[in-house]
Amino acid sequence: MADEDDIILSDLSDDELVAQMGDDLYDGLKDEIEEAVNILLERKWTPYDILTKSLVAGMKIVGDDFRDGILFVPEVLLAANAMKAGMFILKPLLVETGAPRMGKMVIGTVKGDIHDIGKNLVAMMMEGAGFEVVDLGINNPVEKYIDAALAENADIIGMSALLTTTMPYMKVIIDTLKEKGLREDYIILCGGAPLNEEFGRAIGADAYCRDAAVAVETAKTLVARKHNQGAARA
Repeated sequence: MADEDDIILSDLSDDELVAQMGDDLYDGLKDEIEEAVNILLERKWTPYDILTKSLVAGMKIVGDDFRDGILFVPEVLLAANAMKAGMFILKPLLVETGAPRMGKMVIGTVKGDIHDIGKNLVAMMMEGAGFEVVDLGINNPVEKYIDAALAENADIIGMSALLTTTMPYMKVIIDTLKEKGLREDYIILCGGAPLNEEFGRAIGADAYCRDAAVAVETAKTLVARKHNQGAARA
């Protein structure tokens, strides 16, 4: 078999190219992903098919191996950055074509906390799974979450904390949503090193996610359930 350096992407068939993109994503090869996305666009692939059949499919393998302890944060960050390079090309085209989306998430680290590595990884993995993500950054007060969720018509609010002193602020956000009659409008996910499932239940979140891979799978499940419930009510 030829070395990867000898592979000319434009010489590959569509199926071979998609398979190669999975390998390149896994290895975090940003330039190769950009080239492959452009080749598929030239071959008249729709942006949505490129997203779902190559990028999302490839990132699912990355996410599964991260969950299973085969890959670690540095490798996943490289893969996610390669995926984002492909998404940078596809995002405006997806908007133009009105392609369906998995859902939209507003995510940020809570007030008083400036840690963002875990939050960044969740945001990248969610984008890799086909979600639209609005990243609020660090040190977010309750008003910023709610204003962004309303403005963006979000499906999910994601809260992250790394400090035990900032964890309780997550409950402030959920309680404020309840006071405003907005709690049922959003799926609320929480995560961070000091958290656990018991804490997630205690503050009234829909789910605690121990890592980015779990966050993606949980989000998919809960968004599908929310959409099904909405369809049933209609």
